[in-house]
Amino acid sequence: MAALKILVIPGSLRTGSLNAKLAAVAAHHFAQIGVEVTRLSLADFPLPIYDGDLQTKTGVPKNAVDLKRMIGAHHGVLIVTPEYNSSVPPLLKNAIDWVSRVQDAHEARGQVFRGRAFAIASASRSRLGGARAIAALRLILTACHALVIPDQLALAFADEAYDDMERLKHPPDLEALGAMARQLIDVSQRLM
Repeated sequence: MAALKILVIPGSLRTGSLNAKLAAVAAHHFAQIGVEVTRLSLADFPLPIYDGDLQTKTGVPKNAVDLKRMIGAHHGVLIVTPEYNSSVPPLLKNAIDWVSRVQDAHEARGQVFRGRAFAIASASRSRLGGARAIAALRLILTACHALVIPDQLALAFADEAYDDMERLKHPPDLEALGAMARQLIDVSQRLM
């Protein structure tokens, strides 16, 4: 059987992003337990704002196709999203919108969302930990026919959640990360 591959996508490009930091911690966790992990940056896949007329006129941008293929090369995906006005940021929503339009030969549009497991997480300085963004992201991914695992991580007070080595320092946060990772691995392996 092929080695399990997990893709980690932080939904923020901001310098010092708490969500990019959580994505790095999660990627390190997957690597520590022997999973082949890739962490990407959406900065490497710049996309115009989704517009149906633009798609009709010029087709799906190459970066959307490349991002779709990157997702498709992995058995499971973890998306770590910031919370903007109780929802996901435009950067992440736009990437999902474009990827959902990619249709390679012999597959349905948005096929990349089917047949692989998705996990969702968020980090915030607030006591809710980005829970509203996670709920919005779950709704978006489910609308794309993605299998989103039940376990999720809303890292509250994320600006105080790390030690000097950039590791999560509170046992409940470590337990939540571990539970989410185990569930993503288990579901992804069953789908292989």
